Amino acid sequence: MEVENKHRIHVCGWGKVDHIRDMAGAVAIEFENGCYVCALDNGLFTLGAPHQPGEGPSPEEILTAVVVNDRKVAFKSGYDKYLGVTKEGTVTGRADAIGALEQWEPVFEDGKLALQSCMNCFMSVKDEDDSIVAEKRTAGEKEFCSVRSQKEKITDAQPDVPVEERGKISEIEINYVRKFQKFQDKKLKVNSESRSVLKRARDEGSLHETLLDRRAKMKADRYCK
Repeated sequence: MEVENKHRIHVCGWGKVDHIRDMAGAVAIEFENGCYVCALDNGLFTLGAPHQPGEGPSPEEILTAVVVNDRKVAFKSGYDKYLGVTKEGTVTGRADAIGALEQWEPVFEDGKLALQSCMNCFMSVKDEDDSIVAEKRTAGEKEFCSVRSQKEKITDAQPDVPVEERGKISEIEINYVRKFQKFQDKKLKVNSESRSVLKRARDEGSLHETLLDRRAKMKADRYCK
């Protein structure tokens, strides 16, 4: 875990995903060291320019991953379109919803990852023009990629951690506010005080009590005269 954390810092917090359950939210698909799949305004994709060591992906290289089921995931570009594949094997981003063509199966094997389309072909970069395609039914070196995410990993060592308590401490508090807070005006009310107390409470085993205290303060602020 220590090695992975160092790797995340080296790539500006973008760590490699090694399980489909971590493939959610903002992600980037890396085919070469520091080169990411980049969305174009015509609905096509290309391999972006190399980044310097320590640089994260550019905005046009950041996708939104949506887990469809325990085997399939979908990706949405910054143009709010889902990545699919044509019968000719061209990867496009022109769909408004997730259909069969927009579902990808991450195949993990021996520490490597390849993304398989519904046509049973794997995503890769075309040598001639750096366009993104899915043409080959066998995954080789050119089909191997990395999906990077800024989310903290859900480890097998802690399978019983509630969904609400996975992620950063700020995300955990928002998760519990959404779960328990009563709304009058439909607006999310989160305690603005420093979250350092939450980090300490998590280490000491009193996270739930501290979260409840912070939510109670917000309820008092809203309802007490």
